[in-house]
Amino acid sequence: MIVDLLKQLFDTPAIEAKPCHQLAAIALLVEVGMADGHLDEAETASLCRAIERTFGLSPAETKAMIERARQAQSDAVSHFEFTRVINAEFEPEQKFELVLAMWQLAYADGNLDRYEEHTIRKLAELMYLPHSEFIRAKVLARE
Repeated sequence: MIVDLLKQLFDTPAIEAKPCHQLAAIALLVEVGMADGHLDEAETASLCRAIERTFGLSPAETKAMIERARQAQSDAVSHFEFTRVINAEFEPEQKFELVLAMWQLAYADGNLDRYEEHTIRKLAELMYLPHSEFIRAKVLARE
Protein backbone atom coordinates (compact mmCIF):
# COMPACT_ATOMS: atom_id res chain seq x y z
CA MET A 1 0.00 0.00 0.00
CA ILE A 2 2.58 2.56 1.07
CA VAL A 3 5.03 1.28 -1.53
CA ASP A 4 2.39 1.71 -4.25
CA LEU A 5 1.62 5.21 -3.02
CA LEU A 6 5.31 6.19 -3.05
CA LYS A 7 5.79 4.62 -6.46
CA GLN A 8 2.81 6.55 -7.82
CA LEU A 9 4.12 9.76 -6.27
CA PHE A 10 7.59 9.42 -7.79
CA ASP A 11 6.41 8.07 -11.15
CA THR A 12 4.13 11.06 -11.70
CA PRO A 13 5.68 13.41 -14.25
CA ALA A 14 6.89 16.63 -12.71
CA ILE A 15 5.18 19.86 -13.61
CA GLU A 16 7.17 21.71 -16.23
CA ALA A 17 9.91 23.38 -14.20
CA LYS A 18 11.34 25.58 -16.93
CA PRO A 19 9.13 27.92 -18.89
CA CYS A 20 9.49 27.76 -22.66
CA HIS A 21 11.28 30.62 -24.37
CA GLN A 22 8.01 32.14 -25.61
CA LEU A 23 6.52 32.14 -22.14
CA ALA A 24 9.72 33.61 -20.68
CA ALA A 25 9.82 36.43 -23.24
CA ILE A 26 6.14 37.22 -22.80
CA ALA A 27 6.47 37.20 -19.00
CA LEU A 28 9.27 39.77 -19.28
CA LEU A 29 7.18 41.92 -21.62
CA VAL A 30 4.26 41.76 -19.17
CA GLU A 31 6.66 42.77 -16.39
CA VAL A 32 7.62 45.89 -18.34
CA GLY A 33 3.99 46.69 -19.08
CA MET A 34 3.05 46.36 -15.42
CA ALA A 35 6.08 48.29 -14.11
CA ASP A 36 4.05 51.48 -13.75
CA GLY A 37 1.29 49.65 -11.91
CA HIS A 38 -1.13 49.05 -14.77
CA LEU A 39 -1.37 47.81 -18.32
CA ASP A 40 -3.57 50.25 -20.26
CA GLU A 41 -5.27 49.67 -23.63
CA ALA A 42 -2.43 51.10 -25.74
CA GLU A 43 0.12 48.97 -23.90
CA THR A 44 -2.06 45.87 -24.20
CA ALA A 45 -2.43 46.43 -27.95
CA SER A 46 1.34 46.95 -28.30
CA LEU A 47 2.00 43.80 -26.27
CA CYS A 48 -0.37 41.73 -28.43
CA ARG A 49 1.15 43.07 -31.67
CA ALA A 50 4.68 42.28 -30.46
CA ILE A 51 3.72 38.74 -29.47
CA GLU A 52 1.81 38.04 -32.68
CA ARG A 53 4.62 39.45 -34.83
CA THR A 54 7.48 37.79 -32.93
CA PHE A 55 5.99 34.36 -32.37
CA GLY A 56 3.40 34.15 -35.15
CA LEU A 57 0.55 33.47 -32.75
CA SER A 58 -3.12 34.09 -33.41
CA PRO A 59 -4.99 36.64 -31.27
CA ALA A 60 -6.57 33.81 -29.24
CA GLU A 61 -3.19 32.12 -28.71
CA THR A 62 -1.70 35.47 -27.76
CA LYS A 63 -4.37 36.10 -25.14
CA ALA A 64 -3.83 32.61 -23.69
CA MET A 65 -0.05 33.10 -23.59
CA ILE A 66 -0.42 36.45 -21.82
CA GLU A 67 -2.57 34.80 -19.16
CA ARG A 68 -0.03 31.97 -18.78
CA ALA A 69 2.76 34.53 -18.56
CA ARG A 70 0.94 36.52 -15.89
CA GLN A 71 0.45 33.34 -13.87
CA ALA A 72 4.08 32.27 -14.34
CA GLN A 73 5.20 35.73 -13.36
CA SER A 74 3.12 35.75 -10.18
CA ASP A 75 4.48 32.29 -9.28
CA ALA A 76 8.10 33.29 -9.99
CA VAL A 77 10.49 34.25 -7.24
CA SER A 78 12.62 36.46 -9.48
CA HIS A 79 13.31 37.50 -13.06
CA PHE A 80 16.12 34.96 -13.18
CA GLU A 81 13.70 32.14 -14.00
CA PHE A 82 12.85 33.91 -17.24
CA THR A 83 16.15 35.59 -18.13
CA ARG A 84 17.93 32.26 -17.69
CA VAL A 85 15.73 30.76 -20.41
CA ILE A 86 16.28 33.80 -22.65
CA ASN A 87 20.05 33.60 -22.18
CA ALA A 88 20.04 29.88 -22.98
CA GLU A 89 17.72 30.03 -26.00
CA PHE A 90 18.09 33.46 -27.64
CA GLU A 91 20.81 34.71 -29.95
CA PRO A 92 22.10 38.28 -29.35
CA GLU A 93 19.89 39.66 -32.15
CA GLN A 94 16.81 38.02 -30.61
CA LYS A 95 17.66 39.58 -27.25
CA PHE A 96 17.95 42.95 -28.97
CA GLU A 97 14.53 42.45 -30.60
CA LEU A 98 13.03 41.55 -27.22
CA VAL A 99 14.44 44.69 -25.59
CA LEU A 100 13.22 46.74 -28.57
CA ALA A 101 9.73 45.30 -28.01
CA MET A 102 10.03 46.26 -24.32
CA TRP A 103 10.84 49.86 -25.27
CA GLN A 104 7.98 49.96 -27.80
CA LEU A 105 5.64 48.69 -25.09
CA ALA A 106 6.89 51.31 -22.63
CA TYR A 107 6.36 54.11 -25.18
CA ALA A 108 2.96 52.78 -26.34
CA ASP A 109 0.93 54.97 -23.99
CA GLY A 110 2.93 58.08 -24.94
CA ASN A 111 4.54 58.24 -21.51
CA LEU A 112 7.81 56.58 -20.53
CA ASP A 113 7.46 55.90 -16.83
CA ARG A 114 10.66 55.79 -14.76
CA TYR A 115 9.70 52.37 -13.42
CA GLU A 116 9.31 51.03 -16.95
CA GLU A 117 12.73 52.39 -17.88
CA HIS A 118 14.31 50.92 -14.75
CA THR A 119 12.71 47.53 -15.42
CA ILE A 120 13.93 47.45 -19.02
CA ARG A 121 17.44 48.43 -17.92
CA LYS A 122 17.49 45.72 -15.27
CA LEU A 123 16.18 43.03 -17.65
CA ALA A 124 18.61 44.03 -20.41
CA GLU A 125 21.48 43.68 -17.95
CA LEU A 126 20.23 40.27 -16.82
CA MET A 127 20.13 39.21 -20.48
CA TYR A 128 23.72 40.44 -20.95
CA LEU A 129 22.69 42.87 -23.67
CA PRO A 130 25.52 45.39 -24.24
CA HIS A 131 24.65 48.92 -23.12
CA SER A 132 25.15 50.23 -26.66
CA GLU A 133 22.45 47.82 -27.89
CA PHE A 134 20.19 48.83 -24.99
CA ILE A 135 20.49 52.48 -26.09
CA ARG A 136 20.09 51.60 -29.78
CA ALA A 137 16.82 49.78 -28.99
CA LYS A 138 15.58 52.76 -26.99
CA VAL A 139 16.35 55.19 -29.83
CA LEU A 140 14.69 52.95 -32.43
CA ALA A 141 11.57 52.59 -30.29
CA ARG A 142 11.27 56.36 -29.89
CA GLU A 143 11.35 56.96 -33.66
